[in-house]
Amino acid sequence: MRKYGFYIDTANCSGCKTCQVACQDKNNLEPGLLWRKIMDIEGGEWKNDSGVFSDYPFAYHISLACNHCSDPLCVRACPTQALHLSDIGTVDIDQDKCIGCGYCTWACPYDAPRLDKRTGRMSKCDMCYDKIKINENPVCVDACPMRALDFGYMDELQEKYGNNRAIFPLASPDLSDPNMVVRLHKDSPGASGKNALIANREEL
Repeated sequence: MRKYGFYIDTANCSGCKTCQVACQDKNNLEPGLLWRKIMDIEGGEWKNDSGVFSDYPFAYHISLACNHCSDPLCVRACPTQALHLSDIGTVDIDQDKCIGCGYCTWACPYDAPRLDKRTGRMSKCDMCYDKIKINENPVCVDACPMRALDFGYMDELQEKYGNNRAIFPLASPDLSDPNMVVRLHKDSPGASGKNALIANREEL
């Protein structure tokens, strides 16, 4: 089965959260329940050596949702088999089987499944399944003013954008084979060695 995936352009993402808001609006999510989240990565510091700045501060943003992995750890962790692959290869949650235990969130390298306190069950991005079925993009993709998101079959995204899927501070793609392609921000390759951190962790 051909897999769908997301393209994430961290070089162009401004961190405006329009994609996040569009997702919340479309799915009628409660405040604080995020299926797509914006990670703000900051690092470096100002050092004035004889008037020359070195190790300059930097920041970049990662728009992240469920990556609908080809080897989804959440599916393996679910004790009731509520998480499963849909007929189009996306990772879905059967709300009738879910007991809200949270094992899927603990297993997921991207912290994608979230507890919906209204229902007591887990919830997550379904890649706008209803829109895919009528050949439309997920709302987050169309909402992005910077065109930093794209969507399609993974083979087509890789042909168009390359095959990079790793960026600091995300987990290694070897863990779950995520269906995403990432364009690197210029400062991301050396971020781990420049005191970089997730600056807005409390929002996520």
